[in-house]
Amino acid sequence: MSKAILAIDDLVVSFDGVRVLDGLSLRVGYGELRFLIGPNGAGKTTLLDVITGRVRPIQGMVLFDGRIDVRRYRSDQLARLGIGRKFQAPSLFPELTVRENLIVAANSSAPLLRLLGRTAPAILERVRRILTLIGLGDRAGVRAGRLSHGEKQWLEIGMVLVQEPKLLLLDEPVAGMTRAEREWTGVLLRQISADRSVLVIEHDMQFVRQFGTTVTVLHAGRVLTEGPMAAVQANEQVIDVYLGRRHHATGAPAARKEEERNACD
Repeated sequence: MSKAILAIDDLVVSFDGVRVLDGLSLRVGYGELRFLIGPNGAGKTTLLDVITGRVRPIQGMVLFDGRIDVRRYRSDQLARLGIGRKFQAPSLFPELTVRENLIVAANSSAPLLRLLGRTAPAILERVRRILTLIGLGDRAGVRAGRLSHGEKQWLEIGMVLVQEPKLLLLDEPVAGMTRAEREWTGVLLRQISADRSVLVIEHDMQFVRQFGTTVTVLHAGRVLTEGPMAAVQANEQVIDVYLGRRHHATGAPAARKEEERNACD
């Protein structure tokens, strides 16, 4: 792997005495599209909360861009330093147009009414490029509240991208999308990762199989395994985690083999 844009070592987060992250270590390279999967409660969202300064670890190191210790910064400071995050539920200005939402995002520290009337040409050009990238160029004048679910997700991705992050964090970006919307989202993520790093939490295993290159599996607050999706899906530990096979797998051997083939589906 190339030099890491995100280097995490021995990370521990505890809530009420329960370790949600328990000695987790992870590397994400520059220009990498990485998928993060795991059962509910594995610590995936908590990990993103740590990376973005929303949760403070009790142990461990999180180094961004080779020099920035994220534990020392607030969420807004980390956003300005190059860590962008899109949450699962879209958070838009429904009465503003698609273009206006992007302008607001690009000028997040400026008063809303002033920036819509006086936007620098460089920012308008950046907004134009993002509109093309996310496939909403022909919807630029449409109010955000009238967009489809998938279009809202793409717009919010654009609202993070217009701030020019070096690392983009996405939480279940294809949840609730149609098949066609998922396909386009996968293509979009590959395009985005051409010039920045992308870390994606995702539960749609069909989507991960189709678009994932490197996949990291979390379980009980630790990295269980990582690698190409085909290898991860065939991993006996991953099958156990997703199926609980050691605890309740019963029935004929043929039935169990069918379960194993469908692990992570």
